[in-house]
Amino acid sequence: METHARVVIIGGGVVGCSILFHLAKFGWKDVILLERDELTSGSSWHAAGQIHTISSDPNISRLQGYTINLYKEIEETSGQSVGMHNTGGFYLASNEVWYDYLKRERSKARYMGLDQEFISVEEAARRHPLIDPKHYIAALWDPLDGDVDPSGVCYAYAKSARVHGAKYYTHTPVIETRQRKDGTWDVVTEKGTINTEHVVNAAGLWAREAGRLAGVHLPVQPMEHHYLVTEEIPEIAERMKTGERLPAGIDYEANIYFRQERNGMLLGTYEPKSTPWKVGGTPMDFGHELLLPDLDRIADRLELAFDRIPALGRAGIKNVVNGPFTFGPDGNPMIGPVPGLTNYWAAVGVMAGFCQGGGVGKCLAEWMIEGEPEIDVWAMDIARFGDFATPDWGTVKSSENYERRFVMTFPNETLPKGRRQKTTALYDRLVGRGAVMGTSFGLEHALWFANGPEDAHEAPTFDRNRSHAYVAAEVKAVREAVGMIEIANFGKHEVKGPGARAFLDRMLAGRLPKPGRVALSPVLTHKGKLYGDLTVTCLAEDHFVLLGSGAAQEMHRRWFTRHLPDEGVAYANITDSLHGVAIAGPNARKLLERVTRDDVSANALKFRDVRKTFVGGVPAILMRLSFSGELGYEIYVAPQYQMRLWEALEEAGDDLGLKPYGARALMSLRLEKGWGVWTMDFRPDYTAAESGLDAFIDWKKDFIGKAAAEAEAKRGPKARLVTMVIKTDRDVVGDEAILQDGACIGHVTSGGYAHHVGRSVALGYVPPAAAADGTALQVEINGTFCAAKVVAEPVYDAAGERIRG
Repeated sequence: METHARVVIIGGGVVGCSILFHLAKFGWKDVILLERDELTSGSSWHAAGQIHTISSDPNISRLQGYTINLYKEIEETSGQSVGMHNTGGFYLASNEVWYDYLKRERSKARYMGLDQEFISVEEAARRHPLIDPKHYIAALWDPLDGDVDPSGVCYAYAKSARVHGAKYYTHTPVIETRQRKDGTWDVVTEKGTINTEHVVNAAGLWAREAGRLAGVHLPVQPMEHHYLVTEEIPEIAERMKTGERLPAGIDYEANIYFRQERNGMLLGTYEPKSTPWKVGGTPMDFGHELLLPDLDRIADRLELAFDRIPALGRAGIKNVVNGPFTFGPDGNPMIGPVPGLTNYWAAVGVMAGFCQGGGVGKCLAEWMIEGEPEIDVWAMDIARFGDFATPDWGTVKSSENYERRFVMTFPNETLPKGRRQKTTALYDRLVGRGAVMGTSFGLEHALWFANGPEDAHEAPTFDRNRSHAYVAAEVKAVREAVGMIEIANFGKHEVKGPGARAFLDRMLAGRLPKPGRVALSPVLTHKGKLYGDLTVTCLAEDHFVLLGSGAAQEMHRRWFTRHLPDEGVAYANITDSLHGVAIAGPNARKLLERVTRDDVSANALKFRDVRKTFVGGVPAILMRLSFSGELGYEIYVAPQYQMRLWEALEEAGDDLGLKPYGARALMSLRLEKGWGVWTMDFRPDYTAAESGLDAFIDWKKDFIGKAAAEAEAKRGPKARLVTMVIKTDRDVVGDEAILQDGACIGHVTSGGYAHHVGRSVALGYVPPAAAADGTALQVEINGTFCAAKVVAEPVYDAAGERIRG
C-alpha cells in the first residue's frame, strides 16, 4: 500500500465512492479510499434505492437531479450496471395542506429548471393502477424519479474512479489519524501508514468513530429503519410481460414511500417514534447484517398503506428489512472543511445517499480542488453547527428529524426537541413577558411577544397566523416610540494586532473604517461570490470587531483562520462573549440619554459611530446603528451584564412607550427598507453586483475576489436583487418562482408582511432587464400567480432620514 497520497477517504459506501470518483475525474489522481470491510458494508448495501429530486433546499434538489443524471455516465465508464429504473414518480397529497406543499415544490422546480408537473389523480391511477385514487386530491409528477441497485451504484463509482486513476483498498480499517506540524495527516492502518494532505471522513455508520480519531465529535446518529418487500403481485407480473414498470411514489400523510421491486413492491415508512441504534458507538465488526424487525412499530402505517394501495394488503411479505442508517440533526448532510481543523473534511449524515451522493461528491471535490463549490451548499455545510451540537443533542435532534421525515414543517413552526441548549441571561425574563422563542445556531431568541406566557402560542400554517397583530404592535412601537430587542444571536469576530488592518483589507472587499467608526463590507470568495456581509467596527487602529450572521459564525471563523497569517494578527470568534440589546425608534435617543453619562446627542454620537463606554451602569460597546431603519443603537456587553442592561432600559423607558420586540418584527422592519439578510438574500449563489453590495466595494485596494468582481463589473451581472410589492393576502416565505409574461425569470429569496406600510413585500433575483422600477411581474404563491411590481426605492423613508436623525 502507498505511503503518500493527496487525499485519503475513510469509508467505502456510496458517499465515499462518489467523492473518490469526482476527485479523480476532476484531476486529482493521487487519491485513495480505505474501507474497513467490503465496499457498501454499512448502510449502502441494504438501502431501498428509491431516488427522487424533491428536497427542502433548492440547491440540494439541484444536486439530487445531478446525482440521478450521473448514473448513466458511471455505468458507461465502469462497465458496472447501476440497475437504473427511470420509472418517474409522483408525490401524492390527500388533503389541502399537502396540496399547498406540493404547489410550493412545483414553484421551486419551475425556477430550478426541474421538470415537475401536476397530473390529475386519475392520470396517477392510470400510471399506477394499484393506488386507490379516492384518497387523493393532487399528484405532482417527476420524470427523474425511480430506483437503482445500491451495490451496483457503489461499485460503479469505485470502478469509474479507478478508470480515472484513483485507488481503493478494502479490509483496511483506519485505526489512527494524526496531524503533523506541517498540517498533513498520518492515516494509520494495520497495513501501513499513509501521509496525506487531506483526510475525508465519509465513514457513514462509523462517522462518529472516525471523527473521534481526529478529536471531532459529530452530532450524527444511526437510526433503525424498516421497509418490506412483498411476494409477487399478479397485476405487476401481468404488466411486466410487456416490460411496463410501475412508477415510484410518496404519500406524505400516510408517511410511506413505495416502488416496484421485481414482480412485487417495496414499501417503506418512517416510524412515528424513532429507534436510535448504538448510541454509544457503532461496533467495528458490524457489516453486512440486518437488525431484528419489529413490525409493531410500523403497524399503523401499514394499515394506511394497505388502505391506499389495496394490493399490498393482499400480497404476502417476502422480506422485512430493518437496517441502520445515519441521520443528522436537520436531516441534511454535513459536508465540508471541519472548522478548527486543517485539511480535515466531513461528508457524513447523508441519509439519502443514492439521491444525494453524486452531488455531495461533486461539491466536495470542487471545494477541495478549486477552493469553493460551484453552488451554495450552506444547507449541507458542517459549519452550520457549532459546539452546541454535542453528540447527545445530535441524537435528540436526529431522532426528531427521523420522525418528521414525511411530516410537514411550516414556515412559522419551531420544533420542540433539543431546545434550551443555549440561552442568555434574559431567557426567563423574555419567556415571562410572553415571548414565543425560536432557535438560531442553538441559541434561543424571541420571535414575537404575546400577552403573557399563557397567550404565547400559534398554530403552524402557510397563512398569516395569530402572531400577525402582535407583530404589528411591535412594529408600531419601533416606528412611533421605541422598541428594544435582544441581539445576542449576531455573530461577532475579533481581529486585533499590528497586522489586523492589512489582514482585513485583504479579507474584506469594503473600505475599512477609522477608529471610532463603523462600515459595512461584503466578503467575497476567490471566484467573486458572496461569503458574508459584515458590519466592521474599529475600536482602535489595531482592534476590530466584525458583526454578522450568527448562523454563519463558524463558516466565517473557518474562512478567517484559513487565511490568517503566521504572525501579527490574532483572531477569535467572540459571539458568546458579547451579548446585548438594541433600541430603535423616535424615542431611542431620549432613552439612551437616561442610561448613560455620555453625550449621545446627534452631533456627539453620529450615525455609524462606535465607542467603548458605560450604559445602564455596565461596561459596553455602543454603536449608533439600526437594522430597523429608525434612529437606533446597538449596545453590546459581556453576558454577565446583559440582565442589568435590560433592566436599566426597562426602568428608564417606561414613559417613552418602550416595548420589547422580536425577530419577526425586525424582519418586517427591514423589508420596508429593502435590506437583505444572510442565508436568504445574500449567499454564495450570488455576487456583490447581483446583490447590490458592490456599492460598498473599495475598488482602489486589493482583496480576495477582486479580479472576478472586476470582470463582472465590465460584463454586467446576470441578475439583480429587487424589492417587490405583491397583491396577496398570503405572503411569500422564500423560493417562490417569479414570472414575467408567463415565463419564469427568477425566484424569491425572502419576504413577508410590511406592517407599517401595510403591504406584502418580497425580495428576489431577476434578470437586469426586469429590475427597473415599476416593472410588472408575477410571484407564484401556493399555486396562485399574484401581481407584483418592482420598487427601486425603499417603501419606507427612502432617503434614510430617520436612521440618520
